[in-house]
Amino acid sequence: MKYLLHIDTSGDTSSVSLALDGQLICTRLNSESRNHASAINIMIDAVLAEAGIIMTQLSGIVVCAGPGSYTGLRIGVATAKGLCYALNIPLLLDNKLTLLAYQAYRQLGTKYKMYVPLLLAREREYFISCFDNGFQNTVIAKHIMESELGEYIGNNSDICLISDNFALENHEKYSENIYVHPNVNIDIKEWVFYSFEEYKCNNIVNLSTAEPFYLKQVYTHK
Repeated sequence: MKYLLHIDTSGDTSSVSLALDGQLICTRLNSESRNHASAINIMIDAVLAEAGIIMTQLSGIVVCAGPGSYTGLRIGVATAKGLCYALNIPLLLDNKLTLLAYQAYRQLGTKYKMYVPLLLAREREYFISCFDNGFQNTVIAKHIMESELGEYIGNNSDICLISDNFALENHEKYSENIYVHPNVNIDIKEWVFYSFEEYKCNNIVNLSTAEPFYLKQVYTHK
């Protein structure tokens, strides 16, 4: 039996979930984005207590490592790394774009030729990745400007675009080619299934070099 702890602090709502052999056992959510750091350890303790296990029974920790909120990503990855060092267990980092594409692909199968998760980075900037209908990653996750969208979706048809921030003018421009799937929330049941397959394939990261998937430069105000 393999217990995997899942941590997602990439957005406004954070989650901590526990799964056994790819099946979700329990989840805790925190909707206060400014409170992720103080809430995360409480949430971890809560899911372990509900499952009736202790920390040393964990086989690994999985983090949704971005893209997303810089502060949130650092909280999630840093917490997981600390626990993995202390428990001597592996760390897995999953890309949010991949998870969104995966759950849409699992729902819709080969109905569309391409699955394209698209998340707003800031005004007129996006995070994007592309997968074919065999779920092969054809465009690795990257940061693009809105003016570059046509390079990825403009000349293609039968596209499932996973986005809730697709500007109206873009929708009108590309609507003949695409179906917009508006759910950009991670389906935790799908995530724990996906991560267990990754765990079985030993797709773990090096603890000393593991970093969030920022995909773009950090902006600071002086």
